[in-house]
Amino acid sequence: MTRFAANLTMLFQEVPFLERFAAARRAGFEAVEYLFPYPYAPEDLRGQLAEQGLRQVLFNLPAGDWDAGERGIAVLPERQQEFREGVARALVYVEALRNGGPVPLVNCLVGKLPPGADADEARRVLVENLRYAARQLAQAGVTLLIEPINPHDIPGFFLRTPGQAAALIAEVGEPNIKIQYDLYHQQRTEGQLLDTFRRLQPQIGHVQLADVPGRHQPGTGEINYPLVLAALDEGGYSGHVGLEYVPQGDTVSSLAWMKALGQSASQGVLK
Repeated sequence: MTRFAANLTMLFQEVPFLERFAAARRAGFEAVEYLFPYPYAPEDLRGQLAEQGLRQVLFNLPAGDWDAGERGIAVLPERQQEFREGVARALVYVEALRNGGPVPLVNCLVGKLPPGADADEARRVLVENLRYAARQLAQAGVTLLIEPINPHDIPGFFLRTPGQAAALIAEVGEPNIKIQYDLYHQQRTEGQLLDTFRRLQPQIGHVQLADVPGRHQPGTGEINYPLVLAALDEGGYSGHVGLEYVPQGDTVSSLAWMKALGQSASQGVLK
């Protein structure tokens, strides 16, 4: 039974960020995710979750200077201390945002490899950083995710495919690190959405969706989401599916695709 989480970075942009929790609840969601909590005080976010009866499913580790184009720092040897400080900062929010249970997932955007950088050294540093982060998060009962990103949206991103992510996880060797499987990125990089999911399902900790092209809601592009979501259910995937898409039109109208599938925003319950 598909359970959806509203990505508040992408959805409900019609209102300021702290008002998006209420907007998500009115739309029927029971779980939320977003890129970064760090611009906001932990108590303000905790208050929104409690007031709206929402569960925080996921957020990202600090990812460097986002406005300057950085998309993670875990592959950068000169930023290891900053990475570790980011893990500690994330743990503060993990503890603060408990509402009916701990935040179960924290995602690491590994970053872009600078031109001329030593790829072997970057991988060595990345493995070391991920091992550190996984061990720290394990003490709080959190699973660390790593996310492959397609090279069209973020040229130079170090981690591009789920196969590469699976190999990296094996090298890190910690039990609480898994793949964030974003169907949008997978379609743009390799396709074979269901074959890849079935092959790597034991290593997949979270799924996100958007259609291709445009990164809009299902039904606006080429992905057969009725087929894909049914296959995830049939395969026994029990996690949330994060709606990380840019709504075409207003957010509430963009959710019509769920009704067309006979599902509700909160739990995917058949109507």
